[in-house]
Amino acid sequence: MKKYFLIITFFALLSFSGSVNAQEKGKPVVEVASDSLGDVEDAFQEYFFEALKQKAIENYGKAIDALLKSLSLEARPVVYLELGKNFNALQQFDEAAAYLETGRKKVPKNTAILQELYKSYFLSRSFEKALPVVKTLAILDTSYSEDLVNLQILNENFDIAIKLLDSLDAKKGSSTSRDSLRRQVYSQTNNVDAQLKELQDNIAKDSTDEKSYLNLIFVYSENGRPEEAFETAKKLLEMDPESELVHLALYKFHLNENETEEAVESMKVVLSSGEIDESTKYQALNDFLLYVSENPTLEDELITLVGIFSEEENNTKVYGQLGTFFLEKRKKEQALKYFELALETETDNFGLYRDVLELQLEFDKNEEAVALSDKALEIFPSQPMLYLFKGKALNELKKYREAEESLLFGLDYLIDDRVMETSFYSELVNTYNGLNEPEKASKFREKANEPEN
Repeated sequence: MKKYFLIITFFALLSFSGSVNAQEKGKPVVEVASDSLGDVEDAFQEYFFEALKQKAIENYGKAIDALLKSLSLEARPVVYLELGKNFNALQQFDEAAAYLETGRKKVPKNTAILQELYKSYFLSRSFEKALPVVKTLAILDTSYSEDLVNLQILNENFDIAIKLLDSLDAKKGSSTSRDSLRRQVYSQTNNVDAQLKELQDNIAKDSTDEKSYLNLIFVYSENGRPEEAFETAKKLLEMDPESELVHLALYKFHLNENETEEAVESMKVVLSSGEIDESTKYQALNDFLLYVSENPTLEDELITLVGIFSEEENNTKVYGQLGTFFLEKRKKEQALKYFELALETETDNFGLYRDVLELQLEFDKNEEAVALSDKALEIFPSQPMLYLFKGKALNELKKYREAEESLLFGLDYLIDDRVMETSFYSELVNTYNGLNEPEKASKFREKANEPEN
C-alpha cells in the first residue's frame, strides 16, 4: 500500500475549501467582510490551529475535539480531511471513513481526501469499499494503477486483475512488481490447466499476441515446466525475432544451462530495452552478478553489462554493488574504481565515503583521501570516523599539525566506541612523534594501551 505524504499550506487549504463551500451555496467567492463573519473566521482558525497543534504532538483526541468545534462553525472539506487523519491515527477507521466520505461528497476529486479514505478502508480491510476510491485515484494519478490491480485481487476479481495487468504491461512495459501481482493471481486461482488452455487458445486465435506467449512462459516456469517454457520462448522468437521481452525468460534459461555466451547476448537485449523498466533490469543484472560470483571468468562480461545498464538508465547506484562484489573477491583496485564511480552521484551515502576512504588510504592516495574527507565532513560533520581518516592521511603527508587538529576534533564526537578510540590514540602517537613532542606521544600511547573497562 502507498504511503501518504501531503504537503499543503494551511491557508491554501482554507482558501480552496472556503471557495468550494461558497460556490455550493451560491455565494460570491470574495465577500465584503463584516464583524460577524470576522468573528466566525477568527474562531474557526483558532480551533483549527489548535487541532493542528494537538495532532503534531500526537494528542489526537484533543485534535478531534477542536476540529468538531471548527466544523460547527463551517463545514469545510479540510476539516473532514483532518478528522479523517486523526481518527485513522487512533485506528478508529469507521469514524475516519464516515467524515472522509462526507468530505468526498463536497470535493469528489480531491486527492488528499481520497488518499486518506483509501487508507481507512485498506487498514480496516474493507477492500470492496476501497475499490471505487482507488478507481478515482487511478484516473487522477496513474501511479495508483497497481493499487487498483491489488484491490481487484483482494476482492477476488481475478479476470479483471489480469486484464488490468495486461493493459498496464502494454502501456508501460514489463515490470517485476506487476509480475508479482500476476503471480498472486495465478497462485490464488490454483487452476494451472485452465490458465494454460486460455493462453494457448489466445495464441491459436492470434499467433502475434506477444503477451500471451510471455504469460504462457511465465506459467510454465512457475509450475516447474522449464522445457515447455523454453520451447514457448523459442516459438515467440521465431514469430517475432525483434521481441525484447522474451529475453527476460531466455537469459535465465541460458544461465541455468550454463550457456553463458547466449545468456550475455540476452542480457544485452534486456538492459538496452526501452520496453523493460529499470527495476526489472536491475534484478536481471543482480541475477547475472550472482552467476558471476560462481563463474569469475565472466567478470569482463559483467563490467560490460553494468556499463550498458548505467548508460541506458542513467543510474550509477549499480557501481556500488559492483564495488562490493570486487571487494569480496579481494580485488581492491577494481572495487575502489567502482565505489568512486558510485560516489559521483550518491553524494550523501556515508557507507560509500567510508569504503572509498579506507581503500584510498590502503593505496596511499593520501591527497585524495584528505580532499574526500573534507567533502564528506561538509555532509556528515559529526562522524568521528571521517576525522580519523583525515588524520591518518595527513600524518602520511607529514602535515602533523593539521592531523592533530582533525584527530582531537574527532575525539570530541566519539561516544562509547573503545575500538575507534584506540585508533584515534594510536594515530595521535604518530602525530606527536612527527611533531617531536615525546611527552604527548607517550600520554596517548598509554591511553591506547589502557585495558577496556
